[in-house]
Amino acid sequence: MEVTGFDVPSCLDRVRSGDDEAARELVTFLYPTVIRIVRHNLARREHEEDLAQEIFMKVFSHLASYEGRSPLVNWVSRIAVNTCLNRVQWHKIRPELRMADLSEEEAEVLQNLGSDPDVGAVQQLGARELAERMLNSLHPKDRLVLRMLEMEGYTTEEISAQTGWSKTVVRVRAFRARQKLNRQFKKIWKQEHS
Repeated sequence: MEVTGFDVPSCLDRVRSGDDEAARELVTFLYPTVIRIVRHNLARREHEEDLAQEIFMKVFSHLASYEGRSPLVNWVSRIAVNTCLNRVQWHKIRPELRMADLSEEEAEVLQNLGSDPDVGAVQQLGARELAERMLNSLHPKDRLVLRMLEMEGYTTEEISAQTGWSKTVVRVRAFRARQKLNRQFKKIWKQEHS
């Protein structure tokens, strides 16, 4: 199967036979997928390249077990997602968001949400930062599902294929994550307006 001009089976055969140039080509082909998953699932940006390298080490060490039943990108995505989730759990990154933690721009966005639906450029930046903070406070698996569904436009079926979770699990995680964000937003709103 050829994907966007890249001959995956041929490249895999060359990598398995020890061709270093083919390994570099494979990394180049897969890097955009891996780094996107890392950036969306790792709260600390300074370690993203290290984690991407760790993912590629896992990919190459398990390449012999890849049987081609699913597309290579899905197989690598599953490794990347699981590695990111394990890393996040290892660091126990689940901060509770409080009003005092917000920047001036984020606090201003929160204050103006109810009164002014037209938001300026500074407030748009604050809104993005606030959304990012709220997402980062979710469980890593919940954050992954919401990002893929709401921000990247993946379908439930595509998320299921990339994560290995059933479609029901994906839908339940998305529902619960939205509820958590809603409760969190209400809590912050109440702190600001009490």
